[in-house]
Amino acid sequence: MKKTTFFDGVLVALVTSLVGSASYYVLSSLFADNLVIRFLISGITLAYILYLLNRSNEKTGRITVISAWSVITIIIWLVWPPAPLFILINLASLWLIRSLYFYSSLFSSLADLALTAISIVVAFWVASHTDSLFLSLWCFFLTQALFVLILSSMKNSRRNTDTATNNSDFQHAYQVAEAAVQKLSTHQ
Repeated sequence: MKKTTFFDGVLVALVTSLVGSASYYVLSSLFADNLVIRFLISGITLAYILYLLNRSNEKTGRITVISAWSVITIIIWLVWPPAPLFILINLASLWLIRSLYFYSSLFSSLADLALTAISIVVAFWVASHTDSLFLSLWCFFLTQALFVLILSSMKNSRRNTDTATNNSDFQHAYQVAEAAVQKLSTHQ
């Protein structure tokens, strides 16, 4: 899998905005707006999840993720919660999948949660000022494209000039500690 870039996110934002707004205008003449919006939210969420899974280096759990998302989506379609709750459930699934597949630290996941919250606030702000589904989707996914800037791990990445020496000292200490733990665990 290729590494996800901001440009990929911009492209996803553009395609999603075009397809989402065009689909809305076509489908809204055939079905009720509430049904069309929920259908688009579910469809766009699925497409974005497939994009995330395609871009992730993690191979395990993909079928489980799609299955779990499908079950959750079926349940929320049957329960038919209010539209804001419907949106939040789909956002939570996007955030959870991105956290599981792209981050290895809690702080990175929380930063992504903040980004998701900012994205939805920006999308609703744009919707309230422009009444444009295209611009709302564009702003939401453009803000979501910033997730590539969040470090996958918030570990300290400073490098020392004595890296080789420090690394070998660390390895030696690590091996001694492992041996001690192994010795303790076999004697109990």
